[in-house]
Amino acid sequence: MTTETQTASRRRASFHNLTVAEVRRLTDDAIEVTFGVPAELAGQYDYLPGQYVALRTTLPDENGEPHEVRRSYSICAEPRSFEDGSSEIRVAIKKDLGGLFSTWANAELKAGDVLDVMSPQGAFISRHGKDGSAVQHNVMNSMNHPEELAGEPGNFVAIAAGSGITPVIAIARTLLAANPETTFDLVYANKAAMDVMFLEELADLKDKYPSRLALHHVLSREQRIAPLMTGRIDAEKLQALLSSAIHSDDVDEWFLCGPFELVQLCRDTLAARGVEPEHIRFELFTTGRPDRPEGHAGRPVVEDESQETYKITFKLDGLTGDVASPTHARESILNAALRVRPDVPFACAGGVCGTCRAKLITGTVTMDENYALEQDELDKGYVLTCQSHPTSEEVTVDFDV
Repeated sequence: MTTETQTASRRRASFHNLTVAEVRRLTDDAIEVTFGVPAELAGQYDYLPGQYVALRTTLPDENGEPHEVRRSYSICAEPRSFEDGSSEIRVAIKKDLGGLFSTWANAELKAGDVLDVMSPQGAFISRHGKDGSAVQHNVMNSMNHPEELAGEPGNFVAIAAGSGITPVIAIARTLLAANPETTFDLVYANKAAMDVMFLEELADLKDKYPSRLALHHVLSREQRIAPLMTGRIDAEKLQALLSSAIHSDDVDEWFLCGPFELVQLCRDTLAARGVEPEHIRFELFTTGRPDRPEGHAGRPVVEDESQETYKITFKLDGLTGDVASPTHARESILNAALRVRPDVPFACAGGVCGTCRAKLITGTVTMDENYALEQDELDKGYVLTCQSHPTSEEVTVDFDV
C-alpha cells in the first residue's frame, strides 16, 4: 500500500535510456564507453569528478533466461557540456574474470546501443576548500573555462590499482586545472604495462603539468628500472613509497581507489602515520566478499501469517510504502522494499556504492557491511539499506532526505 506524503524529496538516483556514442578500446580487457546525454536530460547527469553511474540491461543467465543485470562504473572524464545544451558521460569497463556484464560489454557493446543509465551518485569527490570542495561551483563549465573554477591550491595524493584509475584521472585533471599552485602525486599499480588503463592520457597529463603532477607506475609482474616501482604494493613497499616518493607530511587530501585489500592497507598505514580520517577519500571496486545483486524485484521470501514479522515502512518520491518481513528470513530492508516497489534505488547491493542509502527515521537495524557511508553520515542516521536488517518490530527509513 502507498500513500501520498508531503515529504520534500531530493534528486535521487533514477534511470534513463542513453545511447552509446562511442566505444574505445583501452587495453585488451578494458573499454571506454561514451554515452550521449540529450539537452533535456543534461540536468539529470550533472556530476562531480569521482562520481559513478550504474548501468542496467537484460542479459541471459546461466540457463539462458533473461536476467536484469546492474553494475556501477566510475565516470572517467571531467564534466563537459556542449553549445546545444547536451553533455556526455564516459565510463571505463574492465573485464572481470567471470563478470557477466563486463564480459558482455567488452565483447558486444557498440555505438548505437541503448542502455539504462542511472543519474550520477557517489561521495568519492574532493572536499578541499572553504566551501568543502574545490570543484562544487559551476562544475559543468569548469573544463570549458578552467579559469572560472577558482579552486584553492592544495597538495593531493592518489593511490589507485587497475580500474581504480577511472575516477582518479577525472579528479586529477580537475584539481590540477583548478589552481596553478596545486600539486598531485599519483601512485598507480598494475600487473604489467599492457594492463595500464589511460596510459596515453596520463602521459599527456604529465606533459601538461610536468612540475605539478608526479606519476609513479608500480608494476607487480614486470621489472622496472627502479626496484621501488617493481612488485606488489605490500606494507613494506607502501611505507617506502610514502617515505621516499611522496612528501606525505603536507597532503591536503588522499584518494584511494582499488580492491579492498589495498585500500584497507593504505587507510591503516595512513592512520598509523597520523593522517586524520576526514582527509582520506576512498572507494572500493571489490570488497573481497562479492555479493550478487538480488534482482529488480527482490529475493523471493515465503510469508506465513502464523510467523512473526517486522513491519518495514519506507518513503520514496513522496510516497510511503509498507511491507511485512518474516523475522526468520533475515532479509535486508532493500530486498523487502523491492518486493513491493521495484524502483527503489540500488546498484551494487554489496555495501560499496551507497546508491541505496536512506535515513533511519524510527526503529533499529544492524548493518552487516559499510564501505560507502562516512562517519558524519552515520552520525546523522543514514544506513545502507542493502546491508541493514531490522532489529525492532517496526522500522521506518526515508530515501528522500
